[in-house]
Parts: sequence; structure tokens; C-alpha cells
Amino acid sequence: MPGRSITSLAPPLILAVRRDLGFTTDRDETSAGPDDSHALPTLSVEDPIPMIAADTSHSPLPGHASTDGPPCSFAETPRIELFGIRFDPLRMSQVVDRLFDWIEHPGTSTRYVVTPNVDHAVLYQERADLRQAYATASLVVADGRPVVAASRWLRRPLPETVAGSDLVPALFDRSLATGRPLKIFLLGAGPGVADRAATRVAERWPTVTTVGTASPDVGFEKRPEVEAELLARVAAARPDLLVVGLGAPKQELWVARHRERIAAPVSLCVGATIDFLAGERHRAPVWMRRLSLEWLHRMLEEPKRLVPRYARDARIFPQLILRQAWRSYVTGAAVGPRIDRGVAE
Repeated sequence: MPGRSITSLAPPLILAVRRDLGFTTDRDETSAGPDDSHALPTLSVEDPIPMIAADTSHSPLPGHASTDGPPCSFAETPRIELFGIRFDPLRMSQVVDRLFDWIEHPGTSTRYVVTPNVDHAVLYQERADLRQAYATASLVVADGRPVVAASRWLRRPLPETVAGSDLVPALFDRSLATGRPLKIFLLGAGPGVADRAATRVAERWPTVTTVGTASPDVGFEKRPEVEAELLARVAAARPDLLVVGLGAPKQELWVARHRERIAAPVSLCVGATIDFLAGERHRAPVWMRRLSLEWLHRMLEEPKRLVPRYARDARIFPQLILRQAWRSYVTGAAVGPRIDRGVAE
């Protein structure tokens, strides 16, 4: 558009970003591997945001479009596109409702959930395999206040954060409150951690039964015989829910690759949640989470691993917001610091 430039848009946008965003990146990770570090080039606002060719702006939520299983009892939900990722705009209670419905009405393959945060949004820009894993996910919900805050600033509001480390306990709470038994399989974390998590889960949520645990070695995903044995163990245990804590993006890639073979109605890619359940790691205090400072808590616990990552994310994520804002600006779409106060955090 004549007379308009990125420099006229950047100052108010940067001010709003600084006001509304804290760089909390809950890329929960329990195992290291070759997927852990990926240097990203500096982004231009005119660079295309990566998208999967099959995506459409208003496709039905996966699980409804599929004819693999009995129909679910939920209406189709349009997704919201941010940074190339298509999010499901659901609250925690809605996600819990949907997952229990999927457990009651399983399909022929597992329905899996991913919870992208700032770090995942950065990785998404350069990794075609991660984009494909997201494209076949049944549910994509935002993990982290910066992503939700950015969505509101861009006038594409997500209702609230649905962190994986909160979603799993929420499912257990619903099981306990309703008396509905829930069978789970814990996959990930270090040796013995999943077993300790199972013990603590049984003590706190007696309606939740851990029917199996596994803590595969680093690199197991490159050994077909180990993967086959692991998938057989899951099938023999017949869980309602597979809780996968292998770290991002390994967990998303692994579940997507084996979704037709995972014998569980629902799979959750939830990073360090198993460590939290076992008491091996501790969440930030509630006051820090409310102030979007959980990233600081985690960084102080693991500075060597997280400082470089957070520094990279702090450089790249604002560029992603600028790129999306610029496209909205030049096409005449509303964008700016006015936030819809009717959408509660």
C-alpha cells in the first residue's frame, strides 16, 4: 500500500508485545537428542509463513471429519491460524470434555494432542516434519501466555492457555470427580521416573490406573525393533490414554509417525509432565505463572540448557508476530493493541 511501511507499524507493535508478552516457553523436554538445536536465520516480514498444503482456514476439527470411528458429540470448530499453526480455540474444560468423548468413541487410530508454545512456534518455521506432525494432530492448543497474548493482539484471540502439564491433572481430576475409571500408560522421562509418577498418581487420583510405563533410551526411535516392542507393550496394556513425555519435537514426530499403530484412543504430547507427576521437577509458583514468569523459574533451574534457547526464541518470536501483523496490515485486516476484554485468560 502506498505510503505505508513496516517502520510505521513496528513501534506500536513492539510496545504492545513488550507490555503483553513474557517469553515463557514450556518446551517440556525430558530427553536430549539430535532434534534439540536448530539455528534459525533472521526472518523478514515478507518471508512466507510455512503452511501445510492441505490446510484450509476453516476445516473441521480432526476427529469429526474422520469416519474411522463412531461420531463424536461435538460441533465442528473453526481453527485460528497463528504463525502458520492452526490452533483449536478451546478452553481447558472443553478440551477435557472432548478427550473423554474420544476415549468413549475411539477411532481406528489414536487421536493425538499437541500443545505448541513459543519455542514450538519457532521450530515450526523451519521443520517440515514438525509441520506435518501438526497437520495430522487431532487437537492443537496453546501452551504459554505469550502465544495467547499474541493471538489477542493480532485480533485472532485464543480463549486461554491449555498447557500439557495442566491438562493431564485436569483429566485426572475429572476422572476422580465423576468416578469414571481412567487407564493410562506413561511413556518417557528418565529411568524409574514413570514408575514413581504412577505411585503418586494412584495416591492422589484413585480412579486413575497406570497400566504400563516405559522409559526408552535416547535414540530408541532409530531402532525399529525397540519401537515395535514398545508399541506391543502399549497394545497389551490397552490404555485409555497414552501420556508421552519424550521432549519436543521428538514426541510429536514419534506419535505422528506411529499414530496408526498406537493402541490407545488418545495420546498426549506433554513434555516434562511425567517428571512433574513424579515430583522430579516442580512447576513455578502460581504467582510467577500468573505474571508469565514461569520461563524465569525454569531457566534458573536449567540455565545451561535453557538460556541459549530462550535467547533464540526472544529474537525470533517477535519477528513472527511482526510478519503476521504486517500481512494483516497491508490486507486491511484489524490489528493493534486493543484486546478483546471479553475473552478471559
